[in-house]
Amino acid sequence: MGKDSTGRLHITVKTGGKRKLSSKLWLERQLNDPYVARAKREGFRSRAAFKLTEIDDKYHLLKPGMAVVDLGAAPGGWSQVAAKRVGSAEGRGKVVAIDVLEMPEIAGVSFAQLDFMADDAPEKLMAMLGGRADVVMSDMAANTTGHRKTDQLRIVGLVETAAAFACDVLKPGGTFLAKVFQSGADAELLAQLKRDFAVVRHVKPGASRQDSSERYVLATGFRGAARP
Repeated sequence: MGKDSTGRLHITVKTGGKRKLSSKLWLERQLNDPYVARAKREGFRSRAAFKLTEIDDKYHLLKPGMAVVDLGAAPGGWSQVAAKRVGSAEGRGKVVAIDVLEMPEIAGVSFAQLDFMADDAPEKLMAMLGGRADVVMSDMAANTTGHRKTDQLRIVGLVETAAAFACDVLKPGGTFLAKVFQSGADAELLAQLKRDFAVVRHVKPGASRQDSSERYVLATGFRGAARP
């Protein structure tokens, strides 16, 4: 144990036994991450909560009374932030979280364990919301193989599918926020988003690790006409 450049104690994890180097580095990063410690103190399920908080503080996406969809929501950090900001625990807004994994209950959040890529997912979701969404957000990341080109294709494919889902369920004027990596959304996806939304930008909140290629694409002002 030593101190880092800011004077904070730095925990070093020993290798040995069955622990791989990658596991050691991940564990060290978690133990020394101030956002992980802060999430525990403030009752958030993941450090990702602070990414959404910072983006929303800057761009004001979440307002009281809004209807919000959280794709790939588990463990629920983003849903916690959304529920607090739209007031869904007090009945002023609605947050619907979707994931193929189970997720423990969160006050003000309706959870559906389903695949958002399923054909009937948009219909089920709108039934839970009682209408269309103001915001569709996704902090999902595709499973990686270690092969850069394959992983980038998987990431882009996941974001494209999430964007198509958003266009199925958003109200006119709605917002889409999704995680992308490396250089951001690819040219084809970016062009499609610019056709469907008034403003499209890439954002990197401070809570995203600086050594990570993680970024988010933020599309606001959905142009779609309300469909029956």
